[in-house]
Amino acid sequence: NLVLFSKGIPQTLAAFGLESFLDEAGCKLVFYLHRVARGVSLSTTCLLSGFQAIKLCPSISRWMEVRIRSPKCIVLCCFLCWVLHLVVNIHIARHVTGPMNSKNTSMEKVYRYCSLSTLGRLLFSVMAVTYTITDGLCLALMVWSSGSMVLVLHRHKQRVQHIRSSRLSPRTSPETRATHTILILVSMFVSFHALASILSYWITQIHNPSHWLRNISVLVASGFPT
Repeated sequence: NLVLFSKGIPQTLAAFGLESFLDEAGCKLVFYLHRVARGVSLSTTCLLSGFQAIKLCPSISRWMEVRIRSPKCIVLCCFLCWVLHLVVNIHIARHVTGPMNSKNTSMEKVYRYCSLSTLGRLLFSVMAVTYTITDGLCLALMVWSSGSMVLVLHRHKQRVQHIRSSRLSPRTSPETRATHTILILVSMFVSFHALASILSYWITQIHNPSHWLRNISVLVASGFPT
C-alpha cells in the first residue's frame, strides 16, 4: 500500500495536469518512502517464500530449529529489512528536489512534480551495485524457495497417487493447484520486478525521458505490490 500510494497518487495528480503540488520536503518524503517501501515489499515477500519453504520441508533437519522459532524470526527479519532499506536509500533525501528548483533541465531529471539531481558517476555505480545485489539475492531466494516447494509438492503427489487413483476422483489434486499458484505468483513477481528495474535504469540513462516512458515505468513498478 505504501508503494502504491507514495508513487501512484502523485503520478495520478501529475497526469491530470497538476505539477507544483509538492514542495521540496514533500518530494523528498514521497521518493524516499517509495524506495524504502519498494525494497521492504520485495524483501518481505522473499522472506515469506523462504519461511513457507522451511515449514513445508520438515525433512531438512538442520533447519528444524529455525522452523520451530520461525514466528520470532519473522518479526526480527522484517525489522532488519526496514532498517536496511532506510539506510540504503538515505541518499535520496539529498538528491531529490522540488519542481520549482528544476530550472536547469540539463542538470536534473524532471519528473513533472519533482526533480532528481544528476548523481555522480561513483555514487551511481555504488548504488547500482547495491540495488542489484540486494534485489538479485531476494529474487534468487524467492525462485529457490518456490522451486523447493514445487519439488516437495510433486514428491508428495507421487506418494499419494495410488490412494487417489483408487477413488477415481476427476478433480485436480491439491498439490497440482498449489504448484500452479506458486509458479504463477513467482513468475509474476520476478517478471514485474525485473522489467521495472530495467525501465528504471533506462530512464536514468536517458537525458530527457518522455512522459509516456515514465508513466509506463510507474505502471509496471506498481505491478509487483499490486
